[in-house]
Amino acid sequence: MTSPLDTYFAACRSIMSTIEQQSESIDLAAGWFAESILAGRLVHLFGGGHSRIMVEEMWPRYGSYPGFHPIVELSLTFHNAVVGANGQRQAMFLENRAGLAARILRNFEVTEADSALVVSSSGCNVVATEIAELFQQRGVRVVALVSKSHCDGSRSNRDDGRKLPDFADLVLDTGAPLGDAMVHITGLDTPVAPGSSIGGCTVVNALKVAVAELLTRSGNPPRVLTAAAIAGSERATELFESAYDEHARRVAKLHATIGATE
Repeated sequence: MTSPLDTYFAACRSIMSTIEQQSESIDLAAGWFAESILAGRLVHLFGGGHSRIMVEEMWPRYGSYPGFHPIVELSLTFHNAVVGANGQRQAMFLENRAGLAARILRNFEVTEADSALVVSSSGCNVVATEIAELFQQRGVRVVALVSKSHCDGSRSNRDDGRKLPDFADLVLDTGAPLGDAMVHITGLDTPVAPGSSIGGCTVVNALKVAVAELLTRSGNPPRVLTAAAIAGSERATELFESAYDEHARRVAKLHATIGATE
């Protein structure tokens, strides 16, 4: 008899298979991202709710490198309190407020040389879809990361019924099922153990690998945040400092001329 743990591990293996089958699409997205980084620009990253996990997985952490611009709104992603002030109810309310995306992007001077990764498991929340829509309006190539099964089986919260894939130049799939949770337990009428974080983090790191290869092949190897246990204390400190400095220089471009033409 298959145990719930066996079911969970099998579901994770299925997710890995789904992602591996997207290698060509991952390579395509990586090419766009590498172009932006080599042009001295940025790959913008956005995710509301728990999709914030994928944003932070991309940068900054060990094994990652500058060229990515995390856009994380605490009002949409700060879940620690759960209830009360800064609670989950408010975050879930705000992620479906039209117009918030425009106020977020008002802070940045985005160019056609940029690219973007927008993450939303359902692909149905208003802020995530509007962020992608606004990026496209500015000529930015958008890669959407969704759970396709969940997205296809869910209803958009936008008045026009459109979803995140409708505003993407390329769609990647986390491989998570409808409803995200993957394991049914006897006697429990609702499933547990979501798969979107497993799949999403795998896709993000696959992109990171592919982009790093392209940057290195071009003669511009990235400054990778590396543990002292691997590189030694002095080298690790040098890498961290230089990577953060590079990030600062890149991000500064997003604010240098903001509002100057208004």
